[in-house]
Amino acid sequence: MRTLFKGGTVVSGGGVRRGDLLVENEKVAALGRNLKAEADRVIDVSGCYLFPGFVDAHTHFDLEVAGTVTADGFASGSRAALRGGTTTVIDFACPDKGESLHSGLERWRKKADGQTFCDYGFHMTIDDWNEAIRGELPDMFAQGISSFKMYMTYPAMMLGDRDLYWALKELRQLGGICGVHCENAGVIDGMIAERRAAGELVPASHALTRPPYLEAEAVGRLLRIAQAAECPVIIVHLTNGDALEEVRRARKRGQTVYVETCPQYLLLDESLYFNPDASAAARYICAPPLRNQAEQETLWKALRRGEIQTISTDHCSFTLEQKAVGLDDFTRIPGGLPGVETRGELVWSYGVSRRKITIAQMCRLLSENPAKLYGLYPRKGLLRPGSDADIVVYNPGDSHVIRAEDCLSAAGYSPYEGFLTEGCIQQVWLRGRLAVENGNVLTHSPQGKYMARGKTALS
Repeated sequence: MRTLFKGGTVVSGGGVRRGDLLVENEKVAALGRNLKAEADRVIDVSGCYLFPGFVDAHTHFDLEVAGTVTADGFASGSRAALRGGTTTVIDFACPDKGESLHSGLERWRKKADGQTFCDYGFHMTIDDWNEAIRGELPDMFAQGISSFKMYMTYPAMMLGDRDLYWALKELRQLGGICGVHCENAGVIDGMIAERRAAGELVPASHALTRPPYLEAEAVGRLLRIAQAAECPVIIVHLTNGDALEEVRRARKRGQTVYVETCPQYLLLDESLYFNPDASAAARYICAPPLRNQAEQETLWKALRRGEIQTISTDHCSFTLEQKAVGLDDFTRIPGGLPGVETRGELVWSYGVSRRKITIAQMCRLLSENPAKLYGLYPRKGLLRPGSDADIVVYNPGDSHVIRAEDCLSAAGYSPYEGFLTEGCIQQVWLRGRLAVENGNVLTHSPQGKYMARGKTALS
């Protein structure tokens, strides 16, 4: 099957250019002006931008946390992702403490294989460090897992500084990359205990016990540990300027540090936690928490300057009923927000349309950089001959209001309810097959393939 896209503007991390795109079966076959190729079908995309399929490298589908399980499993979560232009997700295989890495991977493969509508891969969570775990790492690479995740908070998952150091040293020797959740667990626990003793258990206490400077402290500490281990690291879901300043200092020392942020930290602010309606406030609980509007502007400027490499979602969805468990005790509210479905349109609408970032930067942040960083490039992340024909057709002349009732996520609500988009995703193609058109997912059975990934190619 040969498909010719005529009259559009093809987007890359280097810029935009008018041109036609020829797809043959699952791959891009040719790109150029006024292509004269024979095709089985011709798609008129005049006035539209053609992006490489978006890559969301931070999702949590079918995750057991806080005594419950995320509302979105791989089926509903990946359908929502596909509708939003994300053609590849990288989720997290999470062994419990005391389990092997292989057991965690096996469990997550059972959850995802045959259930996922877009292409997918896994990071491996390291929540223990011992000789057995160290010995498993080479086989993780052999199975296409070249990126890992570690936590500096959450007792069930966190590692101490010594084990962080040892793990990072081993990953450096193997050529791996590691993302780290940075918050100071000890001080946060102390602040929570003080709030609990004072009877201040409303959702607003969540933000007050996780201030931005405790995130910054953990970022700075991690980067010194990474300096000792001589290992590049990724700061996931960075939220504030103080944390970013720690990254700048490390880069000046010559360290390699990559940074991810998320739409919620660019578009939502901490005032939402102080709604007197606890049920309304609870829906925005996530960690790190939302920050103030000044921090939003700091992040947008950092994106513009290229200091932040990726925008992922940290999609971790719970229904309002699940969130309501902790209305009388903020520590029991499961943390996380849905967002995999709305990322592309929000970044265009509130970034590109408002000239905070360029179209090419949007492509780098959502497609090219995550594909390079996580070993998917050049199969994913760009549109050129030989690459997968994952295509997002974006129509800047249309718009709509984001409403939960229109979303596919099983969360049942959207943090961005009522947000007006500038333009919309008109079509999504997954490996040369039309998967989404005008918001309708056309694929009725899971077509996602497991992506075995190589080492990072982002410099």
